[in-house]
Amino acid sequence: MATYLGIDVGTSAVKALLVDSAQTILAEAEEPLAIARPHPLWSEQDPEDWWRATERAVRRLRDASGAAFAAVAGIGLSGQMHGAVLMDEADRVLRPAILWNDGRSHAECAELERRVPGLGRIAGVPAMPGFTAPKLVWVAKHEPEIFARIAHILLPKDYVRFRLTGDHISEMSDAAGSLWLDESARRWSEAVVGACGLPLSVMPRLVEGSDAAGTLSPAIAQAWGIAGPVVVAGGAGDAAGGGIGIGAIDENDAFISLGTSGQYFVVNESYRPYPDAYVHTFAHALPGRWFQMAAMLNGASALAWAALAVGESDIGKLLAEVEAAPRGRDGLVFLPYLAGERTPHNDPYARGVFFGLDPTTSRADLIRAVLEGVAFSFADAQAALATAGTRPTRMGAIGGGARSPLWMQIFADVLGIEIVVHQGGEKGPAFGAARLAIMATTGISAREASPPPPVRRLFTPDSAAHAAYQPKLERFRRLYPLLREEFARG
Repeated sequence: MATYLGIDVGTSAVKALLVDSAQTILAEAEEPLAIARPHPLWSEQDPEDWWRATERAVRRLRDASGAAFAAVAGIGLSGQMHGAVLMDEADRVLRPAILWNDGRSHAECAELERRVPGLGRIAGVPAMPGFTAPKLVWVAKHEPEIFARIAHILLPKDYVRFRLTGDHISEMSDAAGSLWLDESARRWSEAVVGACGLPLSVMPRLVEGSDAAGTLSPAIAQAWGIAGPVVVAGGAGDAAGGGIGIGAIDENDAFISLGTSGQYFVVNESYRPYPDAYVHTFAHALPGRWFQMAAMLNGASALAWAALAVGESDIGKLLAEVEAAPRGRDGLVFLPYLAGERTPHNDPYARGVFFGLDPTTSRADLIRAVLEGVAFSFADAQAALATAGTRPTRMGAIGGGARSPLWMQIFADVLGIEIVVHQGGEKGPAFGAARLAIMATTGISAREASPPPPVRRLFTPDSAAHAAYQPKLERFRRLYPLLREEFARG
């Protein structure tokens, strides 16, 4: 029986899983990644680290699954979006990849907006420092000797594809996050690419995420112990991959993703940009589908930071402590902007803040404030999407943060909507990548390949808790405008 491999090139780890034709997960593996921050606002990784982590994860899958791994017929890829991998004519990487949470190109965003009037309507969102295009404007200005040598630009998961197949290929959902894609036409925008001083020839070939996009090289198939041939699917950016994994493929299907970053994601069957609210309107990984998304730079990573700050390595133990403690103090608020923020502020200088500390504040109070602060940032995202006419009443939840029932109930109460956690929802993008591999290899439809997984638990909002959160949410919303100028001063 054929099996399928899903690989997610994340920010903190490469995750891989193996499924059979019935989408039963046979084995999974995760290999950690480190981020380099050589200067303030910078965030970089060596693309070779992604490849080494991928090979380690694959070896672990092979060791765990035996003959099932040898039967791999298709590979799907998902990954962190917006990263800039720059390569020369000999396919050598020219510098470390500049990541999605890098804030150095703030001035270049304003320059790009001046060069391309109406950029937000073309690209689905205004220029923000996290996106790929302004990073290249920065490289042209500050590293001209590197810029002059660029022959190929790839996104993170597409660099791993290059190592698998030797091809320079991307797909619509990941390309959407570069700012270079004409979202409506689903092709590279010559105007936006040209405004960055680049020819179209440096851009990878585009396919749909469910299409075949090359085959695994015979040398790697042999090294991995796969009989072959193996189809490599177009794949997806992590947000769209999570959508495929949870079955969010039709109009108004919606979910929140609570990983290192956070997303509030709603599927559309037409292109409906709303750049004024910093809503991201991007091509989905399936033909004829788009999505509106609010993107937050700080998701479950805020909880991981807080756990380290209070000296507790066991996050599960910490959450149990919070759940057993009395309800958090009404006056204690946490702004979760540790790495700046996109929706709704577009501010790379924003930073995390505890407000309302007093001598009786406990460790549990601090952690509850962090959980609530991240949920409040999603409430801001929900408000931004509402201004664009998008108002879901029920949402799935994926990512590592979805493992916490306490956090999911806080989300339901703050947002005032039902939150559904599906079985395997934490697998997210890697599972979606495996589904895309099945589509590309077998030709079955997205509806056949991507049903919603079984429901593990439903979190219904408590009306009294929702009402009680409103004054605290309003305080949260007042604090950022008061502190914005201080954030900018550094």
